[in-house]
Amino acid sequence: MKTLLVPIDFSNHSEYALEVAAKIAKRHDASIVALHMMGLSQAVLTKDDSQEVFEAMYYMKLAEKRFQEFLDRDYLKGIEVQTTVQNYKLFHEIDSVAKEFDADLIVMGSHGSSGLKEVFVGSNTEKVVRTSEMPVLVIKNRMGDQAMNKVIFANNFDKENISSFKKAKKLFDQLDVNMQLVYINTPGDGFRSTQEMEEKVADFFTEAGVNGEYGVNDVVYYSAYSIEEGIFTYSNKVNADLIAIPTHGRKGLAHFFSGSISEDLVNHSDLPVITFKM
Repeated sequence: MKTLLVPIDFSNHSEYALEVAAKIAKRHDASIVALHMMGLSQAVLTKDDSQEVFEAMYYMKLAEKRFQEFLDRDYLKGIEVQTTVQNYKLFHEIDSVAKEFDADLIVMGSHGSSGLKEVFVGSNTEKVVRTSEMPVLVIKNRMGDQAMNKVIFANNFDKENISSFKKAKKLFDQLDVNMQLVYINTPGDGFRSTQEMEEKVADFFTEAGVNGEYGVNDVVYYSAYSIEEGIFTYSNKVNADLIAIPTHGRKGLAHFFSGSISEDLVNHSDLPVITFKM
């Protein structure tokens, strides 16, 4: 773990993400890249009219000043922090910045307040998750002194999840965190017997090349009426600190978090979520 990218929009939520990133950076001697996206129109930046050019420059300087003030936090002391103010308007461009700075992880806040489905689907956070090749850690609330040591990785052990599983394993190995693998067994995903699930998991580990490190007994098999219900009920049951999930690229989390589930149940979990693209 060398570099964390934190998108900043000056909101409380981006501060929550910055604080979590600082804790990770201090623990693993990593640096932080703080990104502010201006979103000025191309028309303003490219017109020949000198007044509009000076106006654009003024707003850039104003953003940079506000950015520096926002980053004046005690918890950032001792951490190498790079800043970049970009004129990006499209959220998939954050992935390009992450690659440019060779970031290992994107940490960002979410403005959602009415459950995980509403947090992600159609939101800016979901757009970043959908397009990012990097893992994305989403923070909903201020974490305080809470550590993220108890991580559950929810999976149905389809072969298409192998790449996201490997990404998760690599990251959590870097963070020196053990992830608890959970098979959510649902009617909608083809309800399976214990033997069928174990056979599927064994094939998954063989294909992933991790036999010897992981076996069928290292997986918790949890049955629920929906994937969402299984993830949240189990994470609350074991007092998990973090939920890790695979996600489809263009389909985004709207695909993963589909199905019927009461909004109240979703709202009960304010845990941070980290996503790994398949």
